[in-house]
Order: sequence, then structure tokens, then C-alpha cells
Amino acid sequence: MIIWGRPNSINVKKVLWTAAELKLAFENKKAGGAYGGLDNPEFLALNPNGRVPVLQDENLALWESDAIVRYLASHYSNEDRPALYIKDAITQAKADQWMCWASTKLMPFFRDIMAHAVRLPQNERQPEVLAAATKGFGDAMKIANETLNNSKWIAGDHMSVGDINLGSFIYCWFEIPLDREPLPALEAYYQNLKNRPAYREHVMLPIT
Repeated sequence: MIIWGRPNSINVKKVLWTAAELKLAFENKKAGGAYGGLDNPEFLALNPNGRVPVLQDENLALWESDAIVRYLASHYSNEDRPALYIKDAITQAKADQWMCWASTKLMPFFRDIMAHAVRLPQNERQPEVLAAATKGFGDAMKIANETLNNSKWIAGDHMSVGDINLGSFIYCWFEIPLDREPLPALEAYYQNLKNRPAYREHVMLPIT
């Protein structure tokens, strides 16, 4: 199994964390960002969009991070591995709901936070853009916090693909100095994630 992508990309983190959580053997081939290589014919044969992550699993080449996470969870969850894919259809639908929510609701705010709090030179950062993104992300976190008031994981009593997306986003949310409101259930959830070795190894990387 090969996972293509730069480890500090949030979408690559999701895939690496999932594979590690499932205790799968894999190689991470660095690509994208400072590593380049996305316009190489070898890579474009795997993903004509020229983007990471990409999963190679035997004869399968799969792109789009959420599709890869769902594939790994459904294909490799079994009695010997954690069940990230839930057999109960209703509970799994809730996990998928939260997975989609994080990808669509959080990503625009996340991009602006990363740009204007971390990546852009100081003279190019726009405080008003950062403030708006911080508020939007914070308002979304209130929704997650309400759900986590009543369950250990975002879709119920067991970890799922819904937690992979949310957990990947909230690392930067808690570790970048931002004006955040206290959200006790979300904070407890984050502490729970930090106790997981795969999360520490693949999500809790230097923020750049």
C-alpha cells in the first residue's frame, strides 16, 4: 500500500491517520507542496487532477481523501482491527454526515485561518479575514460541541470516519493561537484524540 502526499496536508493527514489507526502497513511517498512531483507522468497516471492524496492498494488507484478514508475503513475494518466503519446503517449514515459536514463546512474557514495566521508573510496577512474565519470555524465548533455533550465520539459510542475529518481539523484549531470560546465537550474530545498514538504520529505535526 502506498499513500502519496505531503504529510502536513490536512487531506493527506486524514488518510495517513486512518491507515495507521487500522494498523495497516503502508509507505508514504512524499508529493505535493515543497516535494513537487504532481505534474510527473507517473503521478498523473494515478490522478489526472494532479492533487494529493492518492492511494495505491494493489491494482487500485484512488483519489479524493474522503473516498480513500471510506474505502480503507469499509475494506479493512474487521475483528482484528478497530471498526471505523460501522455495521449499523443508521449510525454509519451519521458518521458519513459528519464527515461531509467537516469537509464542506470547515474547509473554507480552515484555509483562511492557515493562510492569515500561519502561511502568509506578516505584511500580507489580513486580520479581518482571519477574524471572520475564526468566528465561522468557532460557530461550527459549537455545533460539534453540542453533539459531543451527549456522546464520546461524533457519531455515537464508537470512533468512525466522522471523527477522522473532525479530528484532523481541530488539531490546528486548538494549537494555533486564536480567539476561541470555551467548549468543554470539544476540548475533552480533543484530549481523547491526543491519547491515540496514530493521531499523535500523523496529525499532530508542526503547523506550517
